[in-house]
Formats: sequence, structure tokens, C-alpha cells
Amino acid sequence: MSNSHKNTVRITARIAVSIQETLERAAELSGATLNQFMIQAALKEAKKIIEDERVIILSQNDADTVFSLIENPPVPNAKLKAALKKHKEFFSDSH
Repeated sequence: MSNSHKNTVRITARIAVSIQETLERAAELSGATLNQFMIQAALKEAKKIIEDERVIILSQNDADTVFSLIENPPVPNAKLKAALKKHKEFFSDSH
């Protein structure tokens, strides 16, 4: 196996002829091969989805609320205290 193929994999997909024709036309218009076009389009969309999940966009009001809660956290209630106790017990030196 050549070095250029050691770190590559093949991906296949079954698509309708009409979709293939649309992809081929778009690839042609962009000056790319069908394979190049599909990889570029899929990678662009994948990066967008990952970025959308990584970034949280807040309104100014929501951001102010978050910062206020960080700076002035509420007093822990009974359930939070119980959860913290369980956490400390689980991660104590006995484990």
C-alpha cells in the first residue's frame, strides 16, 4: 500500500440520480471534481455543526444573568448538599 493511502478511508453513499446530477453540476461550476466537492461540502457542514454545538450565544440580558449567578451564587439547597456529600464520599481516598 502506498504512503498516500495509509491514512485514508473510503466513504460510500447511495443517492438518487437527481441528487447526483445536482452535485455534479455544483462541482463543475465550482471547478472541483465531484469527490473534492462532496468532501469540501461535507467537511464545511460538519465544522459548522461542531462549532454551533461548542459556542453558546446569549443575549446581553441572559449573559448578565449568568454573570450575576456566578458572582453571587444562590445558597445550596438540600438536594445539592446531598449530591455534594455523595460526590465527596465516592471520590474519597477509600476508592
